[in-house]
Amino acid sequence: MSQNPSPPLAPDVAAQDLVWMARVKLGDEDALRELIEAHQHRIIGTVAKMLGDSGDAEDVAQQVFIRVWKSAARYEPTAKFTTWLFKITRNLVFNELRRRKRHPAQSLDAVNDDDRPLQVPDHSIKAPDTALLDDEMQTAIQRAIDELPETQRMAVILRRYDDIPYEEIGEILDLSVPAVKSVLFRARTELREKLKRYLDA
Repeated sequence: MSQNPSPPLAPDVAAQDLVWMARVKLGDEDALRELIEAHQHRIIGTVAKMLGDSGDAEDVAQQVFIRVWKSAARYEPTAKFTTWLFKITRNLVFNELRRRKRHPAQSLDAVNDDDRPLQVPDHSIKAPDTALLDDEMQTAIQRAIDELPETQRMAVILRRYDDIPYEEIGEILDLSVPAVKSVLFRARTELREKLKRYLDA
């Protein structure tokens, strides 16, 4: 189940975020574009894993940065910019998940598996049967994550794919560090159960 997580942001990058946000607060659209270019890949990736759909992820990510622009005047650098950015992302993703529950006919549960980046095996270096098995397992992993409650799902994605520390996950999800660890423990226990046949193999 191991994947290469996104590397944590270097201190100079975090400092640059604050410079850009100071300019965004003054209405500087160029600074907003710089922020978008710096962070849109992480946001789109996180949203796509939460929703299980890369198409909707771009739309939600666009809403995230629109919210950044509209909320810039109220932004205070009391926490890392990325923590604030992921909190906005959390709110919009949870809203979208709840909308889908109210309108299940619009759910993208039947999305083509080819849209999911984790599900593309490298046939050039693996035997076809091995590649198909890996493809099946990655599909099962994503499906198991999709079935987690939204807070567990977000915690797993932030920790597993974005390599975000427990303290920052707690700030993003409005949880204490012990609560984050408890949420992750329950999520991992459920994932192991759902993926038992693959792990046993």
